[in-house]
This record gives sequence, C-alpha cells and structure tokens, in this order.
Amino acid sequence: MKTRPWLGEPSRTIEILQKYGFRFQKKYGQNFLIDTGVLDRIVRAAEIDEEDTVMEIGPGIGTLTQYLAYAAGKVCAVEIDRNLIPILEDTLSGWDNVTVINEDVLKLDIEKLVQEQNGGRPIKVVANLPYYITTPILMELLEKNIPFESITVMVQKEVAERMQAEPGTKDYGALSLAVQYYTVPEIMTIVPPNCFIPRPQVGSAVIRLTRRTDNKIAVKDEKLMFRLIRASFLQRRKTLMNGLRNSQELSYTKEQAEAAIAAAGLPAGVRGEKLSLEQFAALADVFSEM
Repeated sequence: MKTRPWLGEPSRTIEILQKYGFRFQKKYGQNFLIDTGVLDRIVRAAEIDEEDTVMEIGPGIGTLTQYLAYAAGKVCAVEIDRNLIPILEDTLSGWDNVTVINEDVLKLDIEKLVQEQNGGRPIKVVANLPYYITTPILMELLEKNIPFESITVMVQKEVAERMQAEPGTKDYGALSLAVQYYTVPEIMTIVPPNCFIPRPQVGSAVIRLTRRTDNKIAVKDEKLMFRLIRASFLQRRKTLMNGLRNSQELSYTKEQAEAAIAAAGLPAGVRGEKLSLEQFAALADVFSEM
C-alpha cells in the first residue's frame, strides 16, 4: 500500500526547510506549493494513473512529487539544485517508485531517459516551472520530438494565456503558435500567489498541453515556418512584409516577399499577428518552393 502524501501543508514545508536550513536561491526561481487543493488539482489535470510514467521537472523539496508518486506507476524527478537532493531523499523515502536525478533538464538526454524509464513509450511531464526559464524548457520538450503524451505545468498566468491565445489578440505571439503547432493547450486552474512559499509577485496557472497527433498542421519545412513566425513578431505592430525584410534569419528580396505573400492569399499590408497557424504554414510552403 502506497504512503499518502503529507508534505502539502504549510507547516510541514516550513518544518522541512528549517530542519535542513534551506535557503531559497533566486537564480533557480524557487517557489514551493503549500496548498493541498492545488496539488490535487494538478494531479487530476494531468490525468495521472498507475499506468503512467511521469517526469517531474523541478521537484523542489518533493511536495508535488509525493502526490505524483501516490497516483502514478513511476516518477522521475529532475532537480538542478544539489542542495535539495538530501531533502528529497528524506521526503521521498516512503515511495520506492521515484527516481531523483540531479541535473539541468536543458542538458539532460530526455529521450534516453524515456527509453530507460519507460521503454521509449510516451510519458507525462508535470512541472512547477521557474518563471524565468518556462519558455526554454517548453521549447526543448516540444522541438526535440521527445515522446510525451501531455505536459502539465504551473506557469505565470500571463504566459498560460499567451499559450492559448488566438490570432489578432494582444497575447498572441510566437509562443502561442509554437505551443499550438505541437499541442492542444488548455488552462486547467488559476493559482493565486498565497499558494506558494515564498510568495511570487504574480498570479499563476496550471495549463495542460496535450500532444497533437493526427490533426497536426501540415507544412513542408517546419524550421522555415518558425523563422517566418519569429520574423513577423520581432516588431509586432509592423507589417508582415517589414518583419520579413528586417529579419536576420531570412534573406528574401522585397520582390520575393511580396510574391510569396500574394501567392499565400494574404493582403499586402497584413500584420503577422493576424495570421493563423495554417496561414503561416501556407506562407512557408510558398517560400520553400522559391
């Protein structure tokens, strides 16, 4: 019979921090959850069951890890801060289905990890991500074609809103398009600052990114499409034409850009922020034929 999670209460968190004399490090963006209701909602949002192998990024002192270990078949927790490893050995001693890896997830061979921990079958990723490094970690997971079923993450509320934003809205941008190309994003719950220690300056949200399979947008040159997307949002209030011409990643002439925009069925003065993912894919296909 599995040990039930016990670390979600604020008093337990403070007790552990004091026991080990732990000091929060700003460079790691550490904010630990102290709300059992939110912890339960994260596990439900990720739809974790005993058949699942979960990779947790940034377990901290093991609070969410306990909840994941109680629900999942196996948990692999990747923690960059070596000062937390003795604490995790303590707080996770009641669960024999947890492996802790002291590593920077951006330097970790995640594909190899998935092969070793789950025989190469898709895993579920769950994380309370440091806000300053949310986008690099997500793009690492998305672009490297790592086998995952879903990614359920705690992020800054504004970032979650950007991930599921629609064309023409103020939150819509390169992150929206990247996330929506690879996954279907859905905000699962909003989390106020008082659910963390230390308390962050901003509100948070739990968002689930479910990997797209058969309905993924078709494009001939994926890398070219994302170069076009980045160029169009460099100066988001400028026209798409100006964005393409000012980009250091692209080398098309004005005439080529004009011809491609017209061939893709787009107005000459359109802004990149108005284009849907399908329209960027169509534009990339035109450019790839040049």
